[in-house]
Amino acid sequence: MKKVLDEVNSIEDLKKLNLSEKVELAEEIRKFILDVVSRNGGHLASNLGVVELTIALHSVFNAPKDSIIWDVGHQTYVHKILTGRKDKMPTLRQLDGIAGFPKTSESEFDCFNTGHSSTSISVALGMARVNKLENKNNKVIAVIGDGALTGGMAQEALNDAGSSNADITVVLNDNEMSISKNVGGITYFLSKLRTKKFYTKTNSKIKRFTLKIPYVGKGAVRIARRIKRGLKQVFIQKMYYEDIGFTYLGPVDGHDIEKLESVFRRSKSIKGPVLIHVVTKKGKGYEIAENNPDKFHSTSSFDLKTGKPKKEKKDDYSKVFGNKLVELAKKDEKIVAVSAAMVDGTGLKNFKNMFPNRIFDVGIAEQHALGMSAGMARKGYKPVVSIYSSFYQRGYDQVIHDICIQNLPVVMCVDRAGIVGNDGETHQGLFDMAFFSIVPNINIMAPKNFEELEKMLEFAVNLKAPVVIRYPRGGEGEFKFDKCGEIELGKAEVLKTGEDLTIIAIGKMVERAMEVSKILEEQNMDCEVINARFLKPLDSNIIEASIRKTRNVITIEDGIIHGGLGTSVIELINECNIENVFVKTYGYDDVFVQHGSVSELETLYGLDAKSIALSVQVLGKLRELK
Repeated sequence: MKKVLDEVNSIEDLKKLNLSEKVELAEEIRKFILDVVSRNGGHLASNLGVVELTIALHSVFNAPKDSIIWDVGHQTYVHKILTGRKDKMPTLRQLDGIAGFPKTSESEFDCFNTGHSSTSISVALGMARVNKLENKNNKVIAVIGDGALTGGMAQEALNDAGSSNADITVVLNDNEMSISKNVGGITYFLSKLRTKKFYTKTNSKIKRFTLKIPYVGKGAVRIARRIKRGLKQVFIQKMYYEDIGFTYLGPVDGHDIEKLESVFRRSKSIKGPVLIHVVTKKGKGYEIAENNPDKFHSTSSFDLKTGKPKKEKKDDYSKVFGNKLVELAKKDEKIVAVSAAMVDGTGLKNFKNMFPNRIFDVGIAEQHALGMSAGMARKGYKPVVSIYSSFYQRGYDQVIHDICIQNLPVVMCVDRAGIVGNDGETHQGLFDMAFFSIVPNINIMAPKNFEELEKMLEFAVNLKAPVVIRYPRGGEGEFKFDKCGEIELGKAEVLKTGEDLTIIAIGKMVERAMEVSKILEEQNMDCEVINARFLKPLDSNIIEASIRKTRNVITIEDGIIHGGLGTSVIELINECNIENVFVKTYGYDDVFVQHGSVSELETLYGLDAKSIALSVQVLGKLRELK
C-alpha cells in the first residue's frame, strides 16, 4: 500500500492533501523519524511532539515567503521532511549530511540559523519590522517552547513586540501541561470570539454607551472590567500576553490538525502581534518517549522496541562530577548546586535526590544562574554552577560584573567543553577558554581524566576565588595515567621527560599528547609531555624550563587557539625572552566547526594523533633545528 509520505516531496504536495490524508501523514512521519533517530541518534521527544503543528503551519502559511523561525531548532525534523529534505534524512547529523538544526545554507525554508533557546521572538520581530519598513505583507512566525520563555531574551522580546504593532505571530508550543476538555473548549471558543470583528466593535460601542450614563457610567465600566478580568483569569491563564499587547489565541490542541489550521488562518487576519498557545505532548506516538521525555530529549542510537541505547552507557565526566559533588556536599553544608534547566544533563540528579533544598534549577536562564550564584557566594556559600560550554556564552557579563570583579568564590563547571560532535556549530564548546582567560581574578582548570576532575573539584570549592573547571562530553580515553598528584594552584604536571620536543596539552588532549609522543619516539624523537592542568594561572616555571631545554614546543588543546593554551604559551615565551624557539599550536583556528562525530571532526581538523605527529615531522625536522 502506498504511503502518503511517499507522495509529499514539497510544501506544494502537502497543501494538496485533505484532512484525513494529513492525519495519516502525521503518523507516517512519526514512524519515519523514529526509524532515523533510532539509528543516528538525535532529538526525538520534541520532534514527535510537533508533527501536527508543523504540518498545520506549512499548510496555512506560505514559506519561504512567510518566515518561520524555530526557537532552539532541535524540533525541525518534520519541517525538513516537508521542505524537500526527506531523502536526506538518513544522513541526519552525520558529517556532510543534513544538520539537526535549521541551516540557511541548507535550504531557503530555513530562514535563520538557531541552536540556542529564547532567540526566535527577537529575530522574528526584526524581520517583521523590516517587512513593515518595506510595506510587505509577508508573515513572520516564531515557534517557541514554554521552557524557552524562561530565558530573559524571550521576555525582553515579548515586551518589545507587544508594544510594536508589528505583524508578528508567536506560536507558544506548551508541552508541559495537558488540556482539560472543559477549560480547553471554553477558551478555544473565547479566543475564536475575540478574533471576530463584531466583538471588538461591540465591545467599544457598549463601553461608549455605558460611559454616557449619568453618575454610574464610569463605575459600571470599572466593574465590568474587573468582572472581565476575573473571567479571563478563570478561563484563560495566559492573559499576561494580552496585557502586554498581544492578541491571545488558545489554548488549542497541538495534535488536532483541523483546529490548528483554523486558528492559524484566523491569526492571519489580525493586525499587530499575535500569540497562539498550542498544547502538545513530548514524545507523542512513542509511548516510551512519552513516559520518559527528558531521556529522549536528545538520545544516541537506540532499540525501537525497548528504548534502550544500542551502545552500553559508561561513566562520563558529568556523572563523575555529580557523584563527587555529592560526596563533598555531605561534608560541607555550604556547598550548593545551580543548574540552568540541565539537572540530569550535567550529572546533578543524585545531588537533587540527596539535597533537594540545596539545588536550584533556574530554568533556561544562564545569566540569572550566575548572578544568583554571585549573591549566594557573597553571603558565604559555595555555589557550584554546571552549564554547558556553549551556553556560558549567554552569561558572560555576569561572570565579569557579578563574580570576578568582586572575586567571589563561584565554581563554574563547564560541561561539554571542546568538540561535542553531531549537534554542530551552535553546540561545540570551543570558545570558553578564550573568553574566560582574559577576565581578571579567574582560575581556569581542565582535567585529563576522571580522577583529576574529582581532585580539581575538591580543590575549587575551597579556593575562595572564582574557578572554571572545563571537561568534555563523554568519558575517558583508553590511556591509563599513573595516580594523580594533589592539585596546587597554577602547578602543571610533567608526565614524561625528554630532550627534543616539549608537548604541552590541557584537558582531554593530554591523552592525545601522550599518543603523539609515542608516535614521535618511534621516529627517534625524545618528547617531554606536560599536563598544563591550569590555563590560568599558567605554570611559567615548569613550562619555561622545559622550553629552554628543548627549544621546540607544540601545544594541543580542544578549543579555539586564539586566547587559549597556544596563545598563553606564546605569550610566556615572549615575556621570558626565550629565543630561537620552534612553536606550533594545535587546536581550532578561527572557525565554526560543523556537525559530525568527534573522531571525524578531529581528523578533519588535523587533531588526531597521527596528523599531529606527521605535521611535527614535516614542519619541524626538530632534531636538525635544535
